[in-house]
Amino acid sequence: MLSFKRIGQISSIILIAMFAVACGNSTSTGSGGVTGATPSTAPSVTPIVKTATATVNGKSTTILTNDQGMTLYYFTEDTATKAACTGTCAGIWPPLLFSAAGAPTGATTLPGSLSVVTNANGMQVEYNGYPLYTYSKDTAPRQTNGEGLFGKWFVCTPTLSGASAPASTPTPSGYGY
Repeated sequence: MLSFKRIGQISSIILIAMFAVACGNSTSTGSGGVTGATPSTAPSVTPIVKTATATVNGKSTTILTNDQGMTLYYFTEDTATKAACTGTCAGIWPPLLFSAAGAPTGATTLPGSLSVVTNANGMQVEYNGYPLYTYSKDTAPRQTNGEGLFGKWFVCTPTLSGASAPASTPTPSGYGY
Protein backbone atom coordinates (compact mmCIF):
# COMPACT_ATOMS: atom_id res chain seq x y z
CA MET A 1 0.00 0.00 0.00
CA LEU A 2 1.16 3.51 -0.74
CA SER A 3 1.73 5.91 2.10
CA PHE A 4 0.02 9.29 2.24
CA LYS A 5 3.39 10.95 1.65
CA ARG A 6 3.95 8.92 -1.53
CA ILE A 7 0.40 9.59 -2.76
CA GLY A 8 0.96 13.32 -2.17
CA GLN A 9 4.20 13.24 -4.17
CA ILE A 10 2.60 11.41 -7.07
CA SER A 11 -0.39 13.77 -7.03
CA SER A 12 1.93 16.79 -7.08
CA ILE A 13 3.85 15.42 -10.06
CA ILE A 14 0.61 14.77 -11.96
CA LEU A 15 -0.70 18.28 -11.20
CA ILE A 16 2.57 19.88 -12.33
CA ALA A 17 2.52 17.85 -15.54
CA MET A 18 -1.11 18.81 -16.23
CA PHE A 19 -0.32 22.47 -15.59
CA ALA A 20 2.68 22.34 -17.92
CA VAL A 21 0.59 20.78 -20.69
CA ALA A 22 -2.27 23.27 -20.24
CA CYS A 23 -0.02 26.33 -20.17
CA GLY A 24 2.79 25.26 -22.48
CA ASN A 25 3.32 26.33 -26.06
CA SER A 26 0.97 24.64 -28.42
CA THR A 27 1.95 23.49 -31.83
CA SER A 28 -0.54 23.02 -34.55
CA THR A 29 -0.57 21.30 -37.87
CA GLY A 30 -2.62 22.00 -40.91
CA SER A 31 -4.40 25.30 -40.67
CA GLY A 32 -3.59 26.08 -37.02
CA GLY A 33 -3.04 29.47 -35.49
CA VAL A 34 -5.47 32.30 -35.90
CA THR A 35 -6.54 31.51 -39.38
CA GLY A 36 -7.25 27.92 -38.62
CA ALA A 37 -8.93 28.70 -35.36
CA THR A 38 -12.50 27.66 -34.87
CA PRO A 39 -14.77 30.38 -33.53
CA SER A 40 -14.36 29.03 -29.99
CA THR A 41 -10.56 29.32 -30.12
CA ALA A 42 -9.02 32.61 -29.08
CA PRO A 43 -7.10 34.15 -31.98
CA SER A 44 -3.54 35.39 -31.64
CA VAL A 45 -2.59 39.02 -32.03
CA THR A 46 -1.92 39.71 -35.72
CA PRO A 47 -2.76 37.38 -38.59
CA ILE A 48 -0.68 38.14 -41.61
CA VAL A 49 -2.04 37.55 -45.07
CA LYS A 50 0.56 36.38 -47.55
CA THR A 51 0.66 35.49 -51.22
CA ALA A 52 1.84 32.22 -52.69
CA THR A 53 1.67 30.35 -55.96
CA ALA A 54 -0.61 27.33 -56.13
CA THR A 55 -2.35 25.23 -58.74
CA VAL A 56 -6.00 26.26 -59.06
CA ASN A 57 -8.12 24.49 -61.67
CA GLY A 58 -4.96 23.22 -63.37
CA LYS A 59 -3.32 26.67 -63.61
CA SER A 60 -0.51 28.22 -61.62
CA THR A 61 -2.17 31.10 -59.74
CA THR A 62 -1.16 33.67 -57.12
CA ILE A 63 -3.38 33.13 -54.09
CA LEU A 64 -3.80 34.60 -50.62
CA THR A 65 -2.72 32.46 -47.65
CA ASN A 66 -2.64 32.79 -43.90
CA ASP A 67 0.64 33.12 -42.02
CA GLN A 68 1.13 29.33 -42.13
CA GLY A 69 0.70 29.23 -45.91
CA MET A 70 -2.80 27.74 -45.81
CA THR A 71 -5.05 28.83 -48.67
CA LEU A 72 -7.66 31.50 -47.94
CA TYR A 73 -11.15 31.21 -49.40
CA TYR A 74 -14.26 33.34 -49.67
CA PHE A 75 -17.90 32.23 -49.59
CA THR A 76 -20.25 33.83 -52.12
CA GLU A 77 -23.17 33.71 -49.67
CA ASP A 78 -21.38 36.14 -47.30
CA THR A 79 -21.91 39.87 -47.43
CA ALA A 80 -19.56 42.61 -46.26
CA THR A 81 -21.53 42.84 -43.00
CA LYS A 82 -22.83 39.31 -42.39
CA ALA A 83 -21.15 35.91 -42.41
CA ALA A 84 -23.38 33.19 -43.82
CA CYS A 85 -20.86 30.53 -42.72
CA THR A 86 -21.16 30.18 -38.93
CA GLY A 87 -21.54 27.36 -36.41
CA THR A 88 -20.94 23.95 -37.96
CA CYS A 89 -19.97 25.55 -41.25
CA ALA A 90 -17.25 27.59 -39.51
CA GLY A 91 -15.89 24.35 -38.05
CA ILE A 92 -15.30 23.08 -41.59
CA TRP A 93 -14.35 26.49 -42.98
CA PRO A 94 -12.50 28.17 -40.08
CA PRO A 95 -12.71 31.97 -40.33
CA LEU A 96 -9.60 34.14 -40.34
CA LEU A 97 -10.03 36.01 -37.05
CA PHE A 98 -8.34 39.14 -35.74
CA SER A 99 -8.05 40.38 -32.17
CA ALA A 100 -5.75 43.41 -32.26
CA ALA A 101 -6.58 47.08 -32.65
CA GLY A 102 -6.20 48.55 -36.10
CA ALA A 103 -6.24 46.63 -39.35
CA PRO A 104 -4.62 43.33 -40.31
CA THR A 105 -1.54 43.50 -42.48
CA GLY A 106 -0.29 41.72 -45.53
CA ALA A 107 3.25 40.37 -45.78
CA THR A 108 3.40 41.94 -49.24
CA THR A 109 1.65 44.91 -50.83
CA LEU A 110 -1.77 43.79 -52.00
CA PRO A 111 -3.83 45.55 -54.67
CA GLY A 112 -6.96 45.19 -52.51
CA SER A 113 -7.69 46.13 -48.92
CA LEU A 114 -7.69 44.10 -45.73
CA SER A 115 -10.24 45.03 -43.10
CA VAL A 116 -12.07 43.51 -40.14
CA VAL A 117 -15.81 43.00 -39.71
CA THR A 118 -17.46 41.91 -36.48
CA ASN A 119 -19.94 39.17 -37.29
CA ALA A 120 -21.23 35.91 -35.76
CA ASN A 121 -17.71 34.41 -36.05
CA GLY A 122 -16.04 37.27 -34.14
CA MET A 123 -13.68 39.84 -35.63
CA GLN A 124 -13.22 38.31 -39.08
CA VAL A 125 -10.65 39.50 -41.61
CA GLU A 126 -12.00 40.55 -44.99
CA TYR A 127 -10.28 41.12 -48.30
CA ASN A 128 -12.07 43.65 -50.53
CA GLY A 129 -15.21 43.12 -48.41
CA TYR A 130 -15.15 39.30 -48.51
CA PRO A 131 -14.77 37.50 -45.14
CA LEU A 132 -11.86 35.03 -45.35
CA TYR A 133 -11.71 31.36 -44.35
CA THR A 134 -9.38 28.37 -44.51
CA TYR A 135 -10.67 24.89 -45.37
CA SER A 136 -10.30 22.02 -42.90
CA LYS A 137 -9.63 19.51 -45.69
CA ASP A 138 -6.54 21.42 -46.84
CA THR A 139 -3.87 19.59 -44.85
CA ALA A 140 -0.77 21.33 -46.21
CA PRO A 141 0.15 24.82 -47.37
CA ARG A 142 -1.11 25.93 -50.80
CA GLN A 143 -3.59 23.08 -51.20
CA THR A 144 -6.79 24.23 -52.91
CA ASN A 145 -9.21 21.38 -52.14
CA GLY A 146 -12.05 23.82 -51.41
CA GLU A 147 -11.91 25.59 -54.78
CA GLY A 148 -15.34 25.69 -56.42
CA LEU A 149 -17.10 23.53 -53.81
CA PHE A 150 -20.87 23.73 -54.21
CA GLY A 151 -20.32 26.60 -56.63
CA LYS A 152 -19.96 28.91 -53.59
CA TRP A 153 -16.44 28.52 -52.19
CA PHE A 154 -13.48 29.99 -54.05
CA VAL A 155 -9.77 30.54 -53.55
CA CYS A 156 -9.05 34.16 -52.76
CA THR A 157 -6.62 35.84 -55.14
CA PRO A 158 -5.06 39.30 -54.83
CA THR A 159 -7.26 40.50 -57.70
CA LEU A 160 -10.57 39.51 -56.04
CA SER A 161 -13.19 42.20 -56.39
CA GLY A 162 -16.96 42.30 -56.42
CA ALA A 163 -16.94 42.20 -60.23
CA SER A 164 -14.68 39.12 -60.34
CA ALA A 165 -16.68 36.98 -57.91
CA PRO A 166 -18.25 33.98 -59.65
CA ALA A 167 -22.01 33.82 -59.80
CA SER A 168 -23.36 31.45 -57.18
CA THR A 169 -25.59 28.56 -58.12
CA PRO A 170 -28.26 27.22 -55.77
CA THR A 171 -27.34 24.00 -53.96
CA PRO A 172 -28.94 22.19 -51.03
CA SER A 173 -25.99 23.12 -48.79
CA GLY A 174 -23.14 25.49 -49.54
CA TYR A 175 -21.17 24.50 -46.47
CA GLY A 176 -19.07 21.68 -47.91
CA TYR A 177 -20.02 18.96 -45.44
